[in-house]
Amino acid sequence: MTVVSSHVDAQNLTLTFVAQFEADVERVWRVWEDPRQLERWWGPPTWPATFERHEFRVGGSSRYHMTGPDGEKARGWWTITAIDAPHRLEFDDGFAGDDGEPAPDSEPTRAVVTLEEVEGGTRMTVVTTFVSPEQLDQMMGMGMLEGMTLALGQLDALFAEQG
Repeated sequence: MTVVSSHVDAQNLTLTFVAQFEADVERVWRVWEDPRQLERWWGPPTWPATFERHEFRVGGSSRYHMTGPDGEKARGWWTITAIDAPHRLEFDDGFAGDDGEPAPDSEPTRAVVTLEEVEGGTRMTVVTTFVSPEQLDQMMGMGMLEGMTLALGQLDALFAEQG
């Protein structure tokens, strides 16, 4: 199984995923920097993502939507705040309006992705930090824990297929 562990820390307002892959760090890094590869796994299988913009640089922005089984679109955005290739990526992630731009009434979460070489592959840790207990509760209620687990679970097949 790809996901080794997940943990909700209500006191520190974080959700942490640890996943391990039989792929080197550079290969795992590419699933973050390449929007076509992001589309293959960002979002659970029933809510695939489409990235309209993905400026993979500090200060760069991404605009995406996930399409549900009934055609419903959930829009989101990222602003990349730090890159230390191929080991660390930080970005703000928020909800977007119908125009794809950040929703004014919604606070973003902060994501920190770290990749480290381990025997047989790469360990990826993704820590999402929330702005309030209410935001954490809202995101858990929307299925973020289950959705991200399913999303990460798609990566092994991507690595096997694209080497």
